[in-house]
Amino acid sequence: MGSGNLFIISAPSGTGKTTILKRVISEMERIGFSVSHTTRTPREGEIEGKDYHFVTLPTFQAMMEQDSFLECAKVHGNMYGTS
Repeated sequence: MGSGNLFIISAPSGTGKTTILKRVISEMERIGFSVSHTTRTPREGEIEGKDYHFVTLPTFQAMMEQDSFLECAKVHGNMYGTS
C-alpha cells in the first residue's frame, strides 16, 4: 500500500460531518471514506458497511485485543473504533 494523507473530520453529532464528507468525496479523486465499527444498534436508514460496521461488544473487545483499531473510544455507553 502506498503512502498518503489522512484527514480526520471530527465534530459533535449532528453538526454536518457526513454532509461535508459527501461533498468532498464527490469532488476529489483518490479519496475514500473509512467506515467505523460501533457496538450501538443501527438507526433507521443506516446501512451495514456503509454507515458503520455494527458489531457486538464481544466482537469489538476481541478486535481491540488484536490491535485492529487505529483509535477507539466509549461514547454514550457504546464503543466506536476506526480500523
